[in-house]
Amino acid sequence: MEHEQYLESLARDSDALADAAAAAGPDTTVPTCPGWTVEDLLRHCASGDRWARVIVETGSREHAPRDLPPDAPSGAGLVPYFRDGARALVDTLAATDPGASVWTFSPADRTARFWYRRRAQETAVHRVDAQWAAGTMAPVDSEPAVDGIDEFLTVFLPRIAGAITALDAATVHLHCTDTEGEWLIVRDGDDLVVTREHAKGDVAARGTASDLMLFLWGRVGADRLQVFGDAAALERFRDEIKV
Repeated sequence: MEHEQYLESLARDSDALADAAAAAGPDTTVPTCPGWTVEDLLRHCASGDRWARVIVETGSREHAPRDLPPDAPSGAGLVPYFRDGARALVDTLAATDPGASVWTFSPADRTARFWYRRRAQETAVHRVDAQWAAGTMAPVDSEPAVDGIDEFLTVFLPRIAGAITALDAATVHLHCTDTEGEWLIVRDGDDLVVTREHAKGDVAARGTASDLMLFLWGRVGADRLQVFGDAAALERFRDEIKV
């Protein structure tokens, strides 16, 4: 995706998230985030947006607060607070060269573009969470969802490769059914190697890009997918993912 597309996605999903949160109410439980209410979800999203914005503005992790300030509102007041913070993040990113050098938690990308992608993808998943709480969930569009799958497999999965034992003796192939997108995940020593290719794995999971992305993030189960081969290995793989 181009950086303009990330900004459009971030702005659109932020507004949809806020609308769903307002409709659901702050005390409503979020079924896809056990133990969280809508207020917890809004605080998490608002603090993440603020963290990324300060990092991009200053270029430093040290001066980027992860928590909301003590005077941040609570309850229903978090909806406009989140909206304002999301718009401020979009404005900051729009004014920043995507190639600018900033701190990130990915050694493969130390540029502002990382945060364009990360906040757009984070917000897409949490928009789904808020809409589920409100009973109005819409899928992630196919192009952002393919990008979200790719981000998960290339940014997050390598960080937890040592904890994924399900793939010690099994390979996984993921295949989008509504758009182009295929990935093979193979254990190689301490690493999990991801290649973008049509291949045969010990287990294959086919589904829409949205369902595959949300499966990886633990929002939907394997019952939303077509699973071929070692289904138990796929379930263990999903259960071991903790990001």
